[in-house]
Amino acid sequence: MAAIVYQTNKKTGVTYAYESVSYWDKEKQQSRAKRKCIGRVDPETQEIIPTRKKRPPEARKLAKRGPVPITQAVRQFFGATYLFDQIGEETGVTEDLKTCFPENYSQILSIAYYLILEDKNPMSRFPRWAAIHRHPYGRTIVSQRSSELFASISEDAKQRFFQLQCKRRVDKEYLAYDTTSVSSYSKCLKQVCWGRNKDHDPLPQINLTLLFGQQSRLPFYYRKLAGNIPDVKTLRKLLSDMNTLGYQKIKVVLDRGFFSAANIHGLYQHHMKFLIAAKLSLKLVQTHLDTVRDTMRSWTHYSQDYQLYAYSLPVTWNYTQDRPYKGDTIKAKRRMYLHLFYSPDRALEDEKAFNNRLANLQTELETGQRRLDHEKQYVKYFDVKTTPVRGTKVIAKEEALAEAKRNYGYFTLVSNEIKDPIKALEIYRNKDLVEKAFENLKERLNMRRMAVSSEQSLDGKLFVQFIALIYLSYITRRMQENNLFKTHTMQDVLDELDIIECFEVPGQQLHVGEITKRQEELYAKLGVMPPTSLQ
Repeated sequence: MAAIVYQTNKKTGVTYAYESVSYWDKEKQQSRAKRKCIGRVDPETQEIIPTRKKRPPEARKLAKRGPVPITQAVRQFFGATYLFDQIGEETGVTEDLKTCFPENYSQILSIAYYLILEDKNPMSRFPRWAAIHRHPYGRTIVSQRSSELFASISEDAKQRFFQLQCKRRVDKEYLAYDTTSVSSYSKCLKQVCWGRNKDHDPLPQINLTLLFGQQSRLPFYYRKLAGNIPDVKTLRKLLSDMNTLGYQKIKVVLDRGFFSAANIHGLYQHHMKFLIAAKLSLKLVQTHLDTVRDTMRSWTHYSQDYQLYAYSLPVTWNYTQDRPYKGDTIKAKRRMYLHLFYSPDRALEDEKAFNNRLANLQTELETGQRRLDHEKQYVKYFDVKTTPVRGTKVIAKEEALAEAKRNYGYFTLVSNEIKDPIKALEIYRNKDLVEKAFENLKERLNMRRMAVSSEQSLDGKLFVQFIALIYLSYITRRMQENNLFKTHTMQDVLDELDIIECFEVPGQQLHVGEITKRQEELYAKLGVMPPTSLQ
């Protein structure tokens, strides 16, 4: 028995008509129904407009790939997408994508352009954007087709793209390496796990690692991994991946979450130069800090630019390497440089934060509102005496407080190459490029929640978002170099250029609309020649 069933797509608002045929399922011993889409419903006449029949496989194979030649005059926005075209040529992204994804590189670029320009908008809005913009693919991509595109992006092609981009980077630059967490509601993705969520979202997550060139200020490698893997465990895989890509002698900058004896051994073993933050509690740090604590806080070691004291000294690292294939262990001494810093401003901030924490602990003890997770701190910093007459009396352990405050204002970096502490500090502080890149991924490129249901779609979408991040990072660098952020946001700049139109007539040269002096100046500061005409 056949019937017509209507269903409305919540995202697009389009109502579709389905032919529903009932039948008896012998295995499950119940009535079932098969549905087939027969068309969409016209919102005015309520008539069913039949869907077009799919072309046979033979006809699809013969279909010409690439942008469809226009057959009628078209007026579109193209000032911002023109900027992206030029950035793609400058960074080699377009050429490398074309090499690795010859079948669909233009679709990848068009979606990346859309993600940059249409802040936080879902893929369901892409057809509207594509209709009014000139872009590499030149046609629309419906939401279902975009999912198919994401799923078609293979791991092999991605690795080849990373290799090509690696060759374009400056060999001598330090690479900032860090991780972030991306929350997900999905229960189908294998790597979505509960872990230490860096955004404090009460959701399971995947983790994302990123390598970012500090001189080029461009990302060139990323990897996703299970959400329950801590930062310190990810470095070994990075070292292995760099070997696979053909880059063994690279330089990395790491925060103290990656510091472990195993990781330092691994960096030495792979002949990598490194700069890494270390905890003050390490025996290696405390031993040397105690010997120079007073010496380093002299005018000779003061940096007016950074308003702190900086001191450096060579130390020895006891290197070990297990060799299971030979059944032995290599032991050797390796030189490294310990950079110690003392910031008076940081010391005041640390002490103020500590005093606030102590006040809260004391209040909890005096009011009897103790917290289980604070018990160790109660014991460490206070003596508590309770009598029937005087009640509860809380007495601070002054020696423990003094010991806690002893290292306030101090921090340290370790390197096996950089001898000068100020140079080390400058390189390390540039590591915030990665944090800003993660912010762009999550906020501007809509990655704070992963809205995909399959591993293939997730991998492909991450790659396209990574491509968009390269463009965003390039624009960010140019804006910083020319102090544009003092008077503009990135959205201001893109909106200003996006209003430039082009007019295309079949068989004629592309006509570019009027360009103001202000727009010409923006192009120049972004390192791009203003458009005149395109073939």
